[in-house]
Amino acid sequence: MGISPTVSLIGSFRKHYPEVKAAAQVFSDAGIVVKAPPISRIVNPGREYARFESDCEQCSDHAIQAATMEKIFNSDFVYVVNPGGYIGRSTAYELGRVHERGLAVFYAEPPKDLPIDVPESAVIDASDLAAAIGENGVVPSRVRRPRVAALQAADIVIFTLREERLHVLLIERGKEPYRGMRAIPGGFVRPGESLEDAARRELREETGLADPPLRQLGTYSKPERDPRGRVVSTVFLAIQPNLSAVTGGTDADDANWVEVEESMWRDGSSLAFDHAKILQDALERTRNLLELTTVAVDFCEEPFTISELRKVYEAVWGVELNPGNFQRQVRETKGFVVETTKKSTSRMGKPATLFRRGQAEFLRPPMLRPVKRGPGSD
Repeated sequence: MGISPTVSLIGSFRKHYPEVKAAAQVFSDAGIVVKAPPISRIVNPGREYARFESDCEQCSDHAIQAATMEKIFNSDFVYVVNPGGYIGRSTAYELGRVHERGLAVFYAEPPKDLPIDVPESAVIDASDLAAAIGENGVVPSRVRRPRVAALQAADIVIFTLREERLHVLLIERGKEPYRGMRAIPGGFVRPGESLEDAARRELREETGLADPPLRQLGTYSKPERDPRGRVVSTVFLAIQPNLSAVTGGTDADDANWVEVEESMWRDGSSLAFDHAKILQDALERTRNLLELTTVAVDFCEEPFTISELRKVYEAVWGVELNPGNFQRQVRETKGFVVETTKKSTSRMGKPATLFRRGQAEFLRPPMLRPVKRGPGSD
């Protein structure tokens, strides 16, 4: 006797568990092994993530979900039980991971509100599918894998200086995937919305900040970057001076200014998704901008002193600069800053001259970063 085909069923267990059990029974009667879900009593009715009587009582929801996904990945095909075309949030998340693995997927009814092209041949009643598989014991080859359309997302890296240290705004994710982990603000682009508008809306909803000037950092599109499916994100860079405290909102449990440290991207696991890589890229871009443009002034509240401007360079570059050399170079760079008639009186000692932004956008000559010398360097 040959090896029996295997199937995993997914769908809204809260809404349609009787239909899931009925479809599972159809496959089981046809000699097809049902790997997931376990057909037993749900012990937490009404909760978002269903737990079954046969689940490990001591295991966390995350551990059970991980084990379930592994069973799904090792199945010959997946059957989606979706009465009325309903696809819930958890089902959409599982589908994204299933499609990226290349598994054959069938639907009980044409799905609604999915960013994928589902062929007619993938929509089939459970009894008809079981009968077709029963003819030769394998999943029909005529059913192709649905094409996954990429979802567009917009994210923001926003830098500021707080207590003369470079900080980045991070949220704590309030839902899966990566619930509880830190991430940069952002989300999916809505119909009729530009990327810039989406980025500003997500920033406003998740942190309370509104309408910062944006520079496009880059596009991130690796297929595995989001476990929910193919998500292509355009990331924007924003710089503003001395921003105040923030609070989380919508799908963010919290939002905070966090000092930028190399540990955030050293092993790639301290931030959700690929946000450690994005943050590292954003820092390097900002360092380059300080060399070639007048963007350092964006960190300063006007009017400002040359000393305050120098502290911007030191915080972003991570090096100490000679105050005299720095002041001379800034004053000699045409259009960088404009001297005002005002003096700073906030500190002890001789009052310092205050400056405002000049008209130049690019620095000629550039402000080149000092070369960091390691131990033993001449």
